[in-house]
Amino acid sequence: MPFDFTTAGRILFGAGTAGRVALEAARMGRAAMLVAGRRTTPAAMLGRQLEAQGVAWRVFAVAGEPEVEQVVQGAALARDHGCDLVIGLGGGSALDAAKAIAALATNTEPVETYLEIIGQGQPLNRRPLPCIAVPTTAGTGSEATRNAVLKSRRHQVKVSLRSPEMLPDLAVVDPELTLGVPPEITAATGCDALTQLLEAFVSTRANALTDALCREALGRAARALPRAVAHGDDLDARTDMALASLFSGMALANAGLGAVHGIAGPLGGMVAGPHGALCARLLPPVVAANLDALSRQDPDGPAVQRYTEAARLMLGRPTAGATDLVVWLRAMVDTFQVPPLSHWGLTPDSVPSLVAKAKAASSMKGNPAALTDDELAAIVLQAL
Repeated sequence: MPFDFTTAGRILFGAGTAGRVALEAARMGRAAMLVAGRRTTPAAMLGRQLEAQGVAWRVFAVAGEPEVEQVVQGAALARDHGCDLVIGLGGGSALDAAKAIAALATNTEPVETYLEIIGQGQPLNRRPLPCIAVPTTAGTGSEATRNAVLKSRRHQVKVSLRSPEMLPDLAVVDPELTLGVPPEITAATGCDALTQLLEAFVSTRANALTDALCREALGRAARALPRAVAHGDDLDARTDMALASLFSGMALANAGLGAVHGIAGPLGGMVAGPHGALCARLLPPVVAANLDALSRQDPDGPAVQRYTEAARLMLGRPTAGATDLVVWLRAMVDTFQVPPLSHWGLTPDSVPSLVAKAKAASSMKGNPAALTDDELAAIVLQAL
């Protein structure tokens, strides 16, 4: 089958590659906006390296998940200070904010012009500023995706700013940067990567190249994530998770996702829970619901076979079946002590509104089974 595949302009992967960011930045610009997350030490270190290369810089901090108004402010500051380069250093929130700021710095129409769902979803008129993405967690794969997920408090929903031109010009993935990530964040972000790989693998838009990425990374992630959570200084486990996260971003950008992210996206606009934790809690009931629906809709179709193959890759057992995968996923969520959705403030009364928003989410388009409103509600109630 024909397919189209796009990813970051260039990727540097491996321990120690973060030391090359400043030199690469000097080849791309002279004044950088450094979009950083909560961890300020890596940003300060990179700032000194940028200065040594003759690159002026200023920090724009993104403490939590980026909001629409926040990236609009960041883009205005980038223009005001003459920034010709944006560097994202942090987790998925910092990278998404960096990509959005790079895009909005050169595309100055009202932000609603470009936003999906709550806006007009129009394409960018001008090329974004050059962007370097340097992840410090292994989860979202944002360094290889073409969108930025932004929270709109006014609409209580997460929406995407999306364009092929928002793919970072350079992604620098250094597993050493993830060594200091706490266990609970390692678990949540790692579950996000695992979810993205599985959803891309069973997506209706999967292709031969995304399949290869998922087949390579699903087993790595399943084996390495428990080790990375339990032993944060295990560089081999961190390296496998960094690679799995990168591959998950490359896969989802080209194959799409499914019902887990279709629900988790709008849910993240309604509650303050970490995206990876929400995905982890939703993943087992979504897989179970998909398998149940597929048994009625397309029992001999490729999606059921994909789930079976994923089970064998992840569990390391050649005789594992799709139902074994559901059991394994539930055990993983319990082992990592992922809180139920009610912990983050979701109530049964909010479920109908969440289902309505989930049905409109772009991620739902790749789900391998058509799920009814009642089935979607049952998924959320099981995760509640």
